[in-house]
Amino acid sequence: MIRRRFLILLALRWLPVGLLIPLSALLPLDRGLTLAQYGSAAALQGLVVLFLELPTGGLSDALGRRPVLLLAGVVEITALSLLTVADAVALFVVFYALQGVYRALDSGPLEAWYVDSALADDENADIESGLGRGGAVLGVAVGAGALLSGGLVALGPIGPVDALTLPVWVALALQVVSLIAVATLMTEDRPGRGPAALLLSVRQVPAAIAGAVGLLRRSRVIVALVSVELFWGFGMVAFETLMPVRLADVVGGTDEASALMGPVGAVGWLASAVGAALIPLLSRRVGAPWTGFLLRLVQGTTVAGMALLAGPVGVITAYLVCYCVHGASGAVHNALLHRQVEGPYRASLLSLNSMVAQPAGALGLIVLTSIASGAGLVTALLSGAVVLAVAAPLYLVSSISVVPKPVYP
Repeated sequence: MIRRRFLILLALRWLPVGLLIPLSALLPLDRGLTLAQYGSAAALQGLVVLFLELPTGGLSDALGRRPVLLLAGVVEITALSLLTVADAVALFVVFYALQGVYRALDSGPLEAWYVDSALADDENADIESGLGRGGAVLGVAVGAGALLSGGLVALGPIGPVDALTLPVWVALALQVVSLIAVATLMTEDRPGRGPAALLLSVRQVPAAIAGAVGLLRRSRVIVALVSVELFWGFGMVAFETLMPVRLADVVGGTDEASALMGPVGAVGWLASAVGAALIPLLSRRVGAPWTGFLLRLVQGTTVAGMALLAGPVGVITAYLVCYCVHGASGAVHNALLHRQVEGPYRASLLSLNSMVAQPAGALGLIVLTSIASGAGLVTALLSGAVVLAVAAPLYLVSSISVVPKPVYP
């Protein structure tokens, strides 16, 4: 029952994201922003997430998963409502700031709620399978949303709603449904209610943050896993940002590459779902740490394939395999992280892990694009591949104790 509710809530959370991904740059440009203005406004989202990730994770641990997710839903409904009418730089700046607040609030509580609830019912619960299915649902939801978005744009305009705005309205409606689902399906037993309990919870946020940082300081396994996230955040730039540029090289133009990237991106997310669904089989056979080790090496190899394989078929095939591994890796990584901590600091630790990807991705964007400009795109992709593969041995630190005793500061 808990797993089913988790998967339903996860699908409703990510389907609106899939609707918006294909429009992320096109909609602001269509409404008059320059590419530089769009980039500057969108960068604000990452900065807000970076600064709020740990405090919001601490709020989730102190106040509860459900109220934080409800607050996140309200913020996102506000943001999407603004996006339906945003037509100036200032409005897009506010939208991306709200998006950053939403992402920070949303990062961790749902997954932490599922793991806490599953382990409360059965301390030996197979959370890896649940998280693997969650990764599969996430990939399917994003892929389906992306395909639906393309269909809506092709269908539009409808009345006063132009084609590019139509998916935003559908995403807004789905976000309202998601908020209602959180309110009805997510149950949580938290002592205390009312203003006094809320104030006490807020006062406990610094302690929750300190608890997560204390776990990082005292556990070499957690240090290793968070370090993997650093390398991962850097290396993701190669297959998320540089791959479309590489595809433009092999097909002969950006227009042709743009036409291909829509369906290819949707299939990539579906491949990610397949990887997440299948990974429990491999994890049970060789163990989660060795599975993480192998997947990181394979992902590095696929990025190298994007650099070295000739023709669009080779590049796209390497990309799809990369995303399949990406979905599988996420399920394994999160399961290993969950095994290091029990309830009190779970969301804070997830936020800490998520937070490190923000500066790593920014650094990767600067470094790898600079390499691409100087030494060439192939060299940049190969550099990203090496960074991804170098992180593989860090997973083996956790093979010493796959299910350790909780470590608290």
